[in-house]
Amino acid sequence: MYRLEGVEPGIYFFSHNEYQAVFIEPGDSIMLRVNTVEFDESLSYTGTGADRNNFMMDLFLLNEKENESMPEMYLLSPADFETRMDSLMSYRNMLYTNFKENRRVSKQFEEVAKASLNFDIYSKKELYLSANARKKVYNEDLNIPEHFFNHRKQIDMGNENLRSYYPYYRFLSFYLDNLAFEKYKDSSPYDRNSYKHNYHKIHLIDSLITNDSLKNRLLRSAATRYFLHAKNEKDERKLLDRFLALNTSMVDHKEVAYLAEATINLTPGHTIPNIKLLTAENTVKDLHSAINRPSVIYFWSSKSIKHYKNIHTRASELKSKYPEYSFIGINLDDHFKKWLKVVKNSGYDANSEYQMENFEDAEMKLVIDSMNKAMIVDADGIILNGNTNLFDISIERELLGFLNK
Repeated sequence: MYRLEGVEPGIYFFSHNEYQAVFIEPGDSIMLRVNTVEFDESLSYTGTGADRNNFMMDLFLLNEKENESMPEMYLLSPADFETRMDSLMSYRNMLYTNFKENRRVSKQFEEVAKASLNFDIYSKKELYLSANARKKVYNEDLNIPEHFFNHRKQIDMGNENLRSYYPYYRFLSFYLDNLAFEKYKDSSPYDRNSYKHNYHKIHLIDSLITNDSLKNRLLRSAATRYFLHAKNEKDERKLLDRFLALNTSMVDHKEVAYLAEATINLTPGHTIPNIKLLTAENTVKDLHSAINRPSVIYFWSSKSIKHYKNIHTRASELKSKYPEYSFIGINLDDHFKKWLKVVKNSGYDANSEYQMENFEDAEMKLVIDSMNKAMIVDADGIILNGNTNLFDISIERELLGFLNK
């Protein structure tokens, strides 16, 4: 139980691996119930102030459900897409009108509720623009009428009360992505992960966002996303310099600089970090000694059964096509016996399977932000591609290309 003294009305957050927002006003007495496995889907509130938060959760889950059908909607014409968005907005407004009946709603909650009602729809419109911008790669184009952008005319680019609220924050990021693309659309296709895109995005954040805390957070988010996908040391160093010049948080400076240096060390031409591994015999072996010919390193966890089965099947397929490579599976769990049991029961080659001895150290050095991450190195452990994916359609072309060099 928590008692908050002198609380200001507004949005607060709590977390347990996932995080969620709760709206609190003086006099509230809220109890929450949550299943930490099905976090958002199970979250419910009781007590004074609970009705507001249950309504906000209803909107959150409604948006999650709507998002499932969005890929199909992005194929619609602008006019048809707007009609669908107008329908979604009308339904949301009806829900809010019904909610307000016989309830006192404060100005602060009204602002938060309207942000949830509006910005999720605005985000979908921005994503429609970026989704269709990618069509230019295939020589397709779509004429977007000017009124499609009307939602942009009423945006506060520095709202203090909403700066941490995900519908608002998420919309701003998508909006800035589209503004960034406008800067280079005549020379390059839309690529949210490229240096060019993020160079323009961080400067737009600096020039348009009027709230310093929000500006720093958006800058950090853009830089972090870029570094996690970057593959060029020169570009990474240039973007890091610009980030450090624009962001004013020393905490952000330290953490983003650390990430940048880690990802730079994984760009082509660098030697892969020599992390410690555990073998199936429960002995310690360093990664460099496990590499004796061109190798593909991939990651898995027994916590995701479908993923580890799929990725081992994919590794086996690629190994049969490209026997010149070793395929090294590294487990991300911390329970040795469980890992070994999966390896043996699944019939995996124990000589090509390892577990990290120190996950936190290895995670930082190899920048493991996704279990789909894979790395390609030569026989000397020199990185050829430090951030690829076994399921990527281009990986076979890469593997063949590296052999022919």
